[in-house]
Amino acid sequence: MFETFLYFNEDIPGFFTALSFISGTIVGSFLNVCIYRIPQERSVVRPASTCICGQPIAFYNNIPILSWLILRGKAACCGARFSIRYPAIELLTGLLFMATWLTHPPLVALIGMLFISFLICSTFIDLDHMIIPDRFSIGGMILGVLLSVIFPALHGCEGDWLIASYQSGLTALIGALIGSGLVYWISVLGEIVFRKPAMGEGDVKFVGFIGAFCGWQGALFAMFGGALIGSVILIPLLIASRLLSGRGHSAHSESETVNPSEGEVGLEFGLQVPFGPMLAAGGLIYFLGFSVYVDAYLAQFGEFLLHSGLGGF
Repeated sequence: MFETFLYFNEDIPGFFTALSFISGTIVGSFLNVCIYRIPQERSVVRPASTCICGQPIAFYNNIPILSWLILRGKAACCGARFSIRYPAIELLTGLLFMATWLTHPPLVALIGMLFISFLICSTFIDLDHMIIPDRFSIGGMILGVLLSVIFPALHGCEGDWLIASYQSGLTALIGALIGSGLVYWISVLGEIVFRKPAMGEGDVKFVGFIGAFCGWQGALFAMFGGALIGSVILIPLLIASRLLSGRGHSAHSESETVNPSEGEVGLEFGLQVPFGPMLAAGGLIYFLGFSVYVDAYLAQFGEFLLHSGLGGF
């Protein structure tokens, strides 16, 4: 059966690429439900999706991306506006699923789609509520280790299944421990230096989850690469926010911060910023191909330490 799949994929390569994108948009629609309901501790299965007016949304009005475009972002029943974030998450998931399919072998790509789904949910929940649910961090960490044992190809382990399974599971476990341990001690030191929490416990567990799927190298890159991404994105936003708040001081006696659920978030100096999205971006970049460069650099760095005498006792 698998050989038939390979032949079909070679004859019509675009079919599974398109299927991965379509599947991603469908999954993205479900992720929208998860992002909205999980922080409220509601079931993601029942009841079915409803409009803000309480009317059930018909299946033909719930087609990923297309329904939003056809209805021009308005509900068919009452005309209420739907946020553009819904089709944006569907499109993002579809594109990332397709990218995963194009950059990995089929089995690893399917596991990667699960990894990406966890990253997307965690990112938007953290943006909205400043939390990363344990089902994505701890649950994802455990799932990553189990999948690594069952499917050694996730960490590139080949050969005898038992040996490869052991190596892959050990790689995932080390990645989870090093990832979470690294962030924990950075958090502790940051709290000592800045006299306030530098990172939350959710970030500690979240990097452990990334490490389980990507190994310790991926966890390391998610931490420092995520910090770099955050700096590149946030510093301009903070400066712009500071300038805009200064210009608007005459119109408002105090700066206003809008609830994230309403679609606008105020950024100010000293404001606590969710680090989960940055970690997710770092882990995603590593998984989608940057691992080749990161692993090569870390290998060269390790050889340098070994040859210089710093890597041994």
